[in-house]
Amino acid sequence: MTSTTDHSDIVVGIDPVRNWHMALAWAADEAHLRGRGLRLVVAVPPRHDTQHVDDTPRHQAQRQAGTEALHTAFAWAHARQPAVEVASSLLDGFPAGALAGLSHEADMIVLGSRHLSRTEEFLSAGSLVVPVTAKAHCPVVVVGDAEHVTQETPYLVVGVDGSESSRAALAWAFEEADLRRCALRAVAVRQPPVFSPHSADTLFHAERRLLSETTAGWAEKYPDVRLTHEVPLGSPVETLANAAEHALAVVVGRRGRGGYTGMRVGSVAHGLLHRAHCPVIIIPAG
Repeated sequence: MTSTTDHSDIVVGIDPVRNWHMALAWAADEAHLRGRGLRLVVAVPPRHDTQHVDDTPRHQAQRQAGTEALHTAFAWAHARQPAVEVASSLLDGFPAGALAGLSHEADMIVLGSRHLSRTEEFLSAGSLVVPVTAKAHCPVVVVGDAEHVTQETPYLVVGVDGSESSRAALAWAFEEADLRRCALRAVAVRQPPVFSPHSADTLFHAERRLLSETTAGWAEKYPDVRLTHEVPLGSPVETLANAAEHALAVVVGRRGRGGYTGMRVGSVAHGLLHRAHCPVIIIPAG
């Protein structure tokens, strides 16, 4: 195993005490698809006094467990995708901060879902998904533990709302759909208006026109991607989750503020992390 990193690596957070196989499988396949390297990371949190080297038996045991997990994951990833260059790193530091720091150079970060409750995800020291997603400078992919059932013809779903972050998500989704040779469903969810001087039909056609204009340039760039436009009425989280029930993944932009000061997650992205059964891919603006 090595600790070298390339700026185009796909970084995978490996948890020594939980199942990492689904996340690593997704990441290894994506690395093969994109011609990227794969970097496996375990971060071992220090004791609170970070001014000194943590040489306690507990810390040493954690480092040993991390090393063993990396050896196992390294061999597993190589067996799944032999052509992908795999590296690994055992880092000292809190996992969320360490992975967020790697996002400056990574192509993307892939995490397994811990299935924490909303309270646990903010209070648990082991929670990674919310803080990493909120601060990462690259796309973050969250993959569930259970096998996800897709359907033929395979497709991706992307949420579009006209914001800068959703435009970034749209660009990424087109690239991914082209690489996977799958269909792309662009979904602009309409929420029931409290009051509007315009009819429902007028609002629907305006939204559909905006969606067509937003996707037009990307459709021209990726002519082989079979694109559909959808403007359903309902809750954005529920509607996108339902649309992505059998999707390869659902792609959304990151916007808004989460429960941590200075962290941006967004209610739709956050809701999909709990509701969607397929991998959730969250793209930062820009």
